[in-house]
Formats: sequence, C-alpha cells, structure tokens
Amino acid sequence: MAIPPDNKDWTWVLTRPCPECGFEAANSTPATAASMIPELLPRWLAVLRRPDAAEPVSDSRWSPLEYGCHVRDVFALFDQRLNLMLETDNPEFANWDQDQAAVDQGYALQDPAVVSVELLECGSELAASFASVTESQWDRTGLRSNGFVFTVRTISGYFLHDIVHHLHDVDG
Repeated sequence: MAIPPDNKDWTWVLTRPCPECGFEAANSTPATAASMIPELLPRWLAVLRRPDAAEPVSDSRWSPLEYGCHVRDVFALFDQRLNLMLETDNPEFANWDQDQAAVDQGYALQDPAVVSVELLECGSELAASFASVTESQWDRTGLRSNGFVFTVRTISGYFLHDIVHHLHDVDG
C-alpha cells in the first residue's frame, strides 16, 4: 500500500512550535544546527540498528529505514541549498519531491547499515557547513520553488524541525 504523499507546507514551523514533536524552529540559528546535528546522529543510527527498522510504522507512515533514507537525503539537499545561499545571491531551489525520491531510490529496500554510514557522512558534512556560517551571513536568502523566501537563519530551523520531527515519527 502506497503511503499518502505529504503535501503540507511546513513553513509554519518557523513561527510557532510544532504541536506534534514540540520543536521550536524560531529559536534556531546556523550555530544551533551545527551543534544539534552531532547530537541527533547517534539517535538516528540507533533507529537504523533496530531489528524491525524496515517495518512500516503504520499504513500512513514510512518505516524507520525509509525515514533514515529520507533524513540522509535531507542532509545532502540542505547542504547543497545552504552552500548555494552562501555562494549565490538569492538562488532559486529546484522542487524536491520527497515521496518520489523514496520510490525512485527504493528507500524500503536499502541496507540499514549502508544508510547509517551515508547518513553519518551527510550529516557531518552539513554540520560542518552550518558551523562555517558567520552571523553576517544569516540574512542571505534563497527562494523555494513555491515562492517561499528562506534566510540562512530560517532554513536552519526549518531543516532542524524536519530531522527532529522524523525522530518523533519513529520514536527515536
């Protein structure tokens, strides 16, 4: 059974706490992201070591393995977007269909041990990218495909919410 696609616009998390996971993205900065990623990575690795990691959480949610693949790809995507924002004036981000990525890349069939290594690598790279951001760069902007304008500061909170929220989704 196919998981229903998530078509929600989650940018609202930038103005109020998430009622599901409790994360407050508005309090995040690039420095927060740089320090939180290394704290969150061990929790994701523990999720991927579970014997039932490939089992779906429910009919409407991915398995922990699929969420782990998604998070790995989110790390890589946001590293690209962050670096684009730092190197280019007001870049436009191509649309990324997370549900199609899950199908195209066969998230459900991937090896949790391999995903763990890739997740650790991508997460460490993004943490280093966020750590390199200076406060004078926080207001640099990037434009999402739906027209929403992120700053380097707001994209750090938006990104962190995604990672924390999915840990909540898989009881990590």
